[in-house]
Amino acid sequence: MTKYLGIHETLEVHELLAFKNLCLTKSVTMSGLAQDDGLKSILSKDVETGKQHIQQLENFLTTQEEHHE
Repeated sequence: MTKYLGIHETLEVHELLAFKNLCLTKSVTMSGLAQDDGLKSILSKDVETGKQHIQQLENFLTTQEEHHE
């Protein structure tokens, strides 16, 4: 694996990050509105997974930015 991302790859990672943030926002909002316990459980798991994915993407971008300096 190469150390650096191309500009188009960096933009794609930013798009993924924006999408994951949107998904997280929707899951948090819907979990507050959900009445079914099974659905609340699914949404809660999705929130936790979404937070992990966002953290991984942010770490990936931060690591890439440090390599460019």
